Amino acid sequence: AERSEPPPSPTPQPPEPKRDARPTPTPPFAHSLATLRRRGQEKKRKERKRPPPRLDPASGPMSHSTLLVRPPAPANPSLPPRQCAPVSAAAATLRTSPAASSVAQFSRLRTKCRFAAPGVREDYSSTPIDVVADVKTEKIVVLGGSGFVGSAICRAAVAKGIEVVSLSSRSGRPSYSDPWADEVTWLAGDVFYARWEDVLVGATAVVSTLGGFGNEEQMKRINGEANTIAVDAAKEFGIPKFILISVHDYNLPSFLLTSGYFTGKRKAESEVLSKYPSSGVVLRPGFIYGKRKVDGYEIPLDIVGQPLEKLLSSVENFTKPLSALPGSDLVLASPVNVDDVAYAVINAVIDDSFFGVFTIEQIKEAAASARV
Repeated sequence: AERSEPPPSPTPQPPEPKRDARPTPTPPFAHSLATLRRRGQEKKRKERKRPPPRLDPASGPMSHSTLLVRPPAPANPSLPPRQCAPVSAAAATLRTSPAASSVAQFSRLRTKCRFAAPGVREDYSSTPIDVVADVKTEKIVVLGGSGFVGSAICRAAVAKGIEVVSLSSRSGRPSYSDPWADEVTWLAGDVFYARWEDVLVGATAVVSTLGGFGNEEQMKRINGEANTIAVDAAKEFGIPKFILISVHDYNLPSFLLTSGYFTGKRKAESEVLSKYPSSGVVLRPGFIYGKRKVDGYEIPLDIVGQPLEKLLSSVENFTKPLSALPGSDLVLASPVNVDDVAYAVINAVIDDSFFGVFTIEQIKEAAASARV
């Protein structure tokens, strides 16, 4: 009988080591890249959510650091840089210089601006920026300013913002209740005995409306000598411009222009044009109309003058050939509104290219230009 052998016993295996429930520690640099990436993303998110910094008005902007401001280098590097003058804490300072001369007054405005915070250190070599503006201011002296033509000139000058001084031998200020009269400096005095150093101070132009009727000697004295004295005084005190209200000659023959009225006016014209060859103005109006006040009464000269001016203007093309006849302008010369004379004077005051002798039509054109 066959003998059965028992099955071989299995080979004994070594016992497995016991596993720890805690995870095995990772090497120190195994996750450093991922951690840094995650931290960088979190930092960016926090920066986006962070509100903008609030400026402390007490300390001013940029108080935590110092900013160095340097402008571009100067055009000529060989020249040594100039340091800016110290500027006060204010943002801008204004300096006003006196008038350039006694002839024409100019208001000179200089502004220095600084753009720097309290915590900013200024370190630059460029010169400060100065803004200089020359503004010409007008002041006129009207001789006979309380009269019919003179008061119209004063009114027009005030409307244009021109400073006005009136010298009249009557009573100084007239009895006008209009608001413009309060803006005029009214002086009473005689041209022959005037203290010109007080009357002409600061003036840029003198306007003379002096004139009148009477005997031969009186007309020569008022129309001629008085104006001549005024022209000489204005020239002596350096007034740059003189404007004379004269009279149209009405195309009269020369032998009819020998009266004291015309000879006095022409003498005054000659004095203006000789002393002021490039700035003297002579206006030659004809009949001047408007509302004229005499001793508190108003004389409406425009009732006659205005319709006559329109009539002569409408038939001008037909009457022009007759203007060559001697004395024809006694009938054909157009009347002039007193306001046209006044604004022609204003044009002469503000326009340095306006000088010479001006006829009736030229007076109206100058007035229209000044009204614009």
